[in-house]
Amino acid sequence: MTAISNTNPLISVVVPAYNESQGISHALSQISGILSATGLDWEIIAVDDGSSDTTFQKLSELSSSEPRIKALALSRNFGKESAMLAGLEYAEGDAVIIIDADLQHPPKLIPAMLDQWRQGAQIVHAVKRSRNQDSLAKKATAHAINKMISKLGGINTNNSSDFKLLDREIVDIIVYQLPERQRFFRGLTSWLGFNEVSLYFDVDNRLDGASKWSFWSLLELSITALTSFTSLPLRIVTFLGIATLILGFGVATDAVISLSNGKAVSGFATTIISLLMIGSFIMISLGIIGEYIAKIYEEVKARPHYLIKASAGIRKKNRPPL
Repeated sequence: MTAISNTNPLISVVVPAYNESQGISHALSQISGILSATGLDWEIIAVDDGSSDTTFQKLSELSSSEPRIKALALSRNFGKESAMLAGLEYAEGDAVIIIDADLQHPPKLIPAMLDQWRQGAQIVHAVKRSRNQDSLAKKATAHAINKMISKLGGINTNNSSDFKLLDREIVDIIVYQLPERQRFFRGLTSWLGFNEVSLYFDVDNRLDGASKWSFWSLLELSITALTSFTSLPLRIVTFLGIATLILGFGVATDAVISLSNGKAVSGFATTIISLLMIGSFIMISLGIIGEYIAKIYEEVKARPHYLIKASAGIRKKNRPPL
């Protein structure tokens, strides 16, 4: 582990941000204050994920006054997963912490995460103890999605968040050995194994603005998570197809027996309902298969996860982004 071999480790904090101009200065001030109090060397890598406001302008100003604050501006909104990956690629720390810019992930948990790292943990998961700030509908949706991912995908993401500490070895594995285009960061870190521990926190109020996550965003994330970690939906389609075939044979056998006994085969309404159900099943099956084909299509194109249009205080890498 890095912390044991390095007596003066560098701590990197990656902060993905999207339209956070109202609160980004206060957020980085809190984070930098807590990092300074640890007595360790530190850097902050703030990643502007194609904001339409003045987020990057404020980050550039902060970088000018504090060289340890560095910033990247992506060419457009590539999504949080890509923004986090960009931060991980440019972070140079022996340990890297990912934290949201809205301060719903409490920076005060950082010292405890570092303590766990010093004790040998290579992955420190920050797990939500409660979701007090979310609406009842959002809580129910998130709970259902987490349960589904855990049961079908075989990974534990229950109340997990992107707020994590990763040892340098883990960061290098994610950056260099996991090349997939469509990523589910929470799932990847749970899938890795290694020495991991969990710390619990209560979700704080947003500092400014409104949450960028909607029902459709959560739904898209859940589809990405499922298709990234299991092929079970495809197997379910196969099993349902077999069940429908068996049912069809049963209905056909019943019709033949009725005709052989001189009975009229009736049931126009039943026939129509059966056709509608089978048609719906076929369309749903095509949709599930289509999701996997779309993932293959994205992987085969092999486009970069992100493009950088500007930076502040960042040293150029010798390699292009993955």
